[in-house]
Amino acid sequence: MPIIKIDEVEKQPFPGGATYQTIVGDDKGSTPIRLGLQVSEPGYSTGTHSHPYLEVITVVEGTGEAWVEGTAGVAAIEAGMTLVLPAGVKHGFRATGTGPLKTYGVHASSDRLVDFYPEDDA
Repeated sequence: MPIIKIDEVEKQPFPGGATYQTIVGDDKGSTPIRLGLQVSEPGYSTGTHSHPYLEVITVVEGTGEAWVEGTAGVAAIEAGMTLVLPAGVKHGFRATGTGPLKTYGVHASSDRLVDFYPEDDA
């Protein structure tokens, strides 16, 4: 089993002030899941989006707000919380604290597929 050092994983910039590091998975689809660390600077928002597969997000540092289709309003999120997002459910989050919001995301897919819905942004 390989051991991956996060310090050695390339950071991919996301528009708007976040970075993403793919820890497990690659563009060849060589694993059945993808795992990544996202670091979102204060004020960053993912925008409302969905995936055609299950996604699990765990907050490891910082604070933010999340919204999930079918639930009421916006919920505060912080370290130690996990969001379980079924396939096709629109969701998003934003960093609200004074420091970065760090999240691990597990995508139940070999590819990271995203559909955006800017008209639904919270």
